[in-house]
Amino acid sequence: MSPNDPWYEIVGPDSPLDQGDLILRCPILTWDQTKPLTVTKAGDEEFLREHIASFRADVLVFTQACDLEHHKVRNVVLGPHRPVSEIRVAWDARMREMGQTPSAKAWRRYCEDIADGYVWNQIFLNSFDSTGLSTELRVVDFHDLFTVPRDFLESLLRQRQEARLRLRPPYREHLSQAFARFFMRVGLPQPVSPAW
Repeated sequence: MSPNDPWYEIVGPDSPLDQGDLILRCPILTWDQTKPLTVTKAGDEEFLREHIASFRADVLVFTQACDLEHHKVRNVVLGPHRPVSEIRVAWDARMREMGQTPSAKAWRRYCEDIADGYVWNQIFLNSFDSTGLSTELRVVDFHDLFTVPRDFLESLLRQRQEARLRLRPPYREHLSQAFARFFMRVGLPQPVSPAW
């Protein structure tokens, strides 16, 4: 594919942060899930400090472009994206845990369900291949979201001095719409009882 790819544009390290930017190996803080997170005594702030973990993830900027452009946010919302090859390994393991044999046909159907919007928490990002910058087909997962201070993220990008991929319209808006559908789901305690 060429730099004229319909999904992505390549932006330089000095390009302002924008919705749809793919940031690789981004440092993230989260809760350490290997320790119990039950507060048993006073001093809950100190308790929380002891349960912070850090890691790196490939992330996508979800924060709206207009909020970034007009400096209306101090923190940026990020969602993780992983290569489809990693998703396939995890899917195979999950199928085996459920006592099922993973097959190429079942995997293809699962991918079709993601592409058709039936897997509410996931969406595909197309692959990209150009000189010096490439990525395989990736999957964004809306279940795990992170926030990072905008100043930190912008300084990280300046320090790295690396080009990055940015989703172009309408793919950026498609991602935003898929996230909105995931976020706005409402489960009713009592479904409609049809009389027809």
